[in-house]
Formats: sequence, structure tokens, C-alpha cells
Amino acid sequence: MWPLPGARPVGQSVGVTDLFDLRDPAFVTEPYGALAAAREQAPVLWHEGLGLWVTTTHTAANDVLRDRRLGRILRPRSEGDDAWTTFDWLHADSILDSEPPKHTRLRRLVAGAFARGHVARLRPRVEEIASGLLDDVERVLDRDSRVDVIAAYAEPLPVLVICELLGAPTADWKVLRDWSQAIVRMYEVDPDAASQRDAQRACDEFASYVEALAAERASAPGDDLLTSLVQERDGGDRLSPRELVATVVLLLNAGHEASVNGFGNGLASLLADPGERDAVLDRLDDAGVVERLVEEMLRHDSPLHLFERTATADVELHGVTVRAGQKVAALLGAANRDPAVFADPDRFDASREPNPHLAFGAGIHFCLGAPLARMELQISTRALLERLGAIEVVEAVRRPTFVLRGYERLVVSPSAGPDRSSE
Repeated sequence: MWPLPGARPVGQSVGVTDLFDLRDPAFVTEPYGALAAAREQAPVLWHEGLGLWVTTTHTAANDVLRDRRLGRILRPRSEGDDAWTTFDWLHADSILDSEPPKHTRLRRLVAGAFARGHVARLRPRVEEIASGLLDDVERVLDRDSRVDVIAAYAEPLPVLVICELLGAPTADWKVLRDWSQAIVRMYEVDPDAASQRDAQRACDEFASYVEALAAERASAPGDDLLTSLVQERDGGDRLSPRELVATVVLLLNAGHEASVNGFGNGLASLLADPGERDAVLDRLDDAGVVERLVEEMLRHDSPLHLFERTATADVELHGVTVRAGQKVAALLGAANRDPAVFADPDRFDASREPNPHLAFGAGIHFCLGAPLARMELQISTRALLERLGAIEVVEAVRRPTFVLRGYERLVVSPSAGPDRSSE
């Protein structure tokens, strides 16, 4: 994913930033001060350590995401190393890493499968899954007075929902989660050799799993998204076998990471302000309150912080020239804290409106699963707050990653304030 550090661009006056290092644990833990300092320099800066351009403002990030001369062009890893073959085609044949005309065809076919009502039909099942997980959460709280909501709630819920969406056995959720986590580690800076081997193995095993599941749906169709995708594969204007597999893998990887990290980051932000938490608890019956809360959870501490593009031609971008072949990274976390767009951007405001955050991207690569992610987050957040009431964070451990930002552990306990609402 990452280029080698490149030489400083020549022939133009550019801002250069060394204010943050994506490998620095202190920056990964708390990046917003350094991102704000970089924003004060310029909307687009050359990052010498990464060897690419980075955006620091909402407008610049939005422009990068929408400019068709800036595309998703990834360098194959399998050249000279067959161990990366599956990894490469899983990405090359996915919507996320394709460009028109291939992207246009893939998105139309996958959107057509989604349009058959699969997401809307899932709502009662998502509520049921959330309720069942919260039964376990409450049992742990009754026993230990504290619970890790990432492990007990946020991690299993989206994978179980994807299993329901695809018609996969729910008993497989842990291995699906493990494959997803192994693959997405490759999106960070300088993954080590062990992480690379884990990703290679996960891609091979995940692809084989989906191929077998698709073969079952071809012979025994069901009322699920995978059946609809198989029918798109076998239709006139079709998904290829690899495109189908890549689509399913992307659905799990992107859907799982966005939901887990969006929930964990957002809940931590909400609970950091007991006054804001209590104001939300007082108005949970209002659907608009939960909708606005979830949008602020996605904005305030975004689950995805960086989305990379490559220039296919020279592009003038906010006072600099991004040369053909150079990469530019839209820093979504910086965009979503831009004071030119969001009043008092560092404050978590659960009632913020409007809230034009870029957590799901923009342009042709806007997240196709955003409606599902929003539904999951609204249901899971409301259910947890209704059941547990006033809780507080007693332990928080960040994941050592920047691109996909989240928590490894987020342990909560009933607060010293109002009793849990279920009591």
C-alpha cells in the first residue's frame, strides 16, 4: 500500500510536514493536535516520511475523493511472489479498488443485489442479535461490575449481522472476524513479516470459504444477499467468480471494521462527557436523537482516517501540483475536525446538525454499505444505552493502528451517577 519515502517535489513551492509520524505510538493514540497543527500550514502538504501528499482540511479531502483524475490504483504485491496472488485479486476485483468502467459495472451489479430489500429485512434480526449479546453483557456486569464492550458486543455484532446478510453459518463468526482482522492489518504502515504471512493465509482461506458457500447457493438458493450475488454472477451482465468472492470479502472487512471502530470510538467519546451522556439518555425515545448521535460518533473519532488515491494525470490541488503517478492521502480524521466546517470541532456534540462528515468517503467510492452500518450503529447504540443506562469507561486500550482507528479494549462499568435504566 505504502510508497517508499520519496524525494521532495521540485519545481513548485510546497508545504512540507514532519509534524506527525504514523509509526509513532503517541501520534496514533492522540493524532488530532498534530493534524490541527498541520492544517494551519496548508490544506495540502507533502509528507516526507510517507513520500506522498496529504490533505488537512475538509474541502481538500472532499476534492481528492471526488476528482476522477485521482484513482484507486494499487501496486500488485504478487509480482515475483505468488503468495500474494489471492490478496491481489481480492483487491483488484473489488469495488473499492476498481476504477471506471469496471467500477461502474461492479457497483451497479452489487447495488442491484442490495436493492432487493436485504438490509431492510435485517432490522428485526439486528435488534435480536443486539438483545442477545446484551443479555450476556449484563450477566458479566452482574458478576464483575465491569465488561469489555468491544469483545462482548461491538466485535461479534457486525460479523453476526454479515453472516445473516449472506446466509453464512453464524457459528463461523469468529473465524470470519479473524480473517478480516488479518487482512486489514495490511492497510497500515510497514506491516511486519508475521502480519504479512497472516494476511496471505487469511486471503487464501477466506476466498476458498466464500467459493464453497457460493457453490451451495448456486444449487440451493436462499433469501439472502449471497444468493442475489450468485444470481448476478450467473446472469447476462454478470459478476465473475472472482468478483463475487472479492465483493463478499470486502463486505465483511469494511462492514466489520467500520461498525466495530465506529461504535467503540463513538461510545468512548460520548462517555467522556457525562453531561452529554445523560442528555442523550434522557431523550433516547426520540429517533432523531439516536440518528444525530451516531453521525457525531462517526465524525468525532472516525473509524477510517486515511484513504489513498493516485494521480493519473497532473492535478492542481489547493495550490500544489500532484504529478501523475504521485499519491495523495485524504486524511478523513483531519477533515472531520476542520473548524471551517464544524463549530468547536474537538467537542463531542451529540445533537450536532448539520454534520457533513466524510467518515464514509465521498464520490464514486462512497461506502456502499453505509446504510447497513448506520442501521447497525443506531440499533446497537440505542440498545446498549437503554439496557445499561449511565455507564463510564474504566479501561481503554487503543489499537496500535492509524489508518483503521479503534480500541482493542473498552471496559465500562455502571457510573456513580444514576442507576442502570434496566433496574
